[in-house]
Amino acid sequence: MAAAASPSNPTVFLLMVNGQIESAQFPEFNDLYCKYCFVYGYDWAPTSGLEEGISQITSKNRDSQQELVWNFPIDITFKSTNPFGWPQIVISVYGPDLFGNDVVRGYGAVHIPFTPGRHKRTIPMFVPESTSKLQKFTSWFTGRRPEFVDPRVVAQGEGREVTRVRSQGFVTLSFNVVTKDMKKLGYDTSPGNVSSPSLTSVTEGLPKY
Repeated sequence: MAAAASPSNPTVFLLMVNGQIESAQFPEFNDLYCKYCFVYGYDWAPTSGLEEGISQITSKNRDSQQELVWNFPIDITFKSTNPFGWPQIVISVYGPDLFGNDVVRGYGAVHIPFTPGRHKRTIPMFVPESTSKLQKFTSWFTGRRPEFVDPRVVAQGEGREVTRVRSQGFVTLSFNVVTKDMKKLGYDTSPGNVSSPSLTSVTEGLPKY
C-alpha cells in the first residue's frame, strides 16, 4: 500500500483565484450581461468555488467613459500535479438586438495570471461573422446571429482557424491569485521566474494583455 502524502511532501499544488469581472466597453451596445466558464487541462480539477456563472444585466454609465459595470465575483480553487493546461477564463457577453432577441456581443479568453498577487486584465472581444452578405441579412432578419455552440472553443483554438471573426469591445477583469505547494513540487511562479524552464511549456505562445 502506498504511503499517504505528508504535508511536507505534497503530491499536488493549489491555485486559488478570486476577483471580479469588473466592466466592459461596447460603444455600440447597451443592457448587456456576461457569462463565464473555465477551461483547463486534464491534470487539473476544481476543489471549491464555481466553474461558471451568469451576471446581472447592466446599463451604461452616464459619464463620458460609457462603461458597463458588472463587478461580478469570481471565486474558485484548482488542484493539479503540473502546470500544463493552466486554467483560462472564457467570457461571453450577450444583449438584445433591435427585435429584442438575445444575441452574442463578444467572446474572449485569458489565462489566470501565473504569479501570486493582484492583477488586472483587459480582454479584447470578438464575434463570429457570417461568410456572405445573404447570410448576414438572414441572421439580422431572423435574430439568429452566428455564435459558438460551446464558448469553451474560444480558449481551445481547435477548429477556429476557419472561422471569420470581427473585433468588438473589451472586458476588464481583476484577479487575486494565491498558489500553494508549487515550489515544493519544483515550480517557481514568483515574479521574474515565470519564464524558467519549468513553466516554458505553459507560457509559450500566450497572448500578452
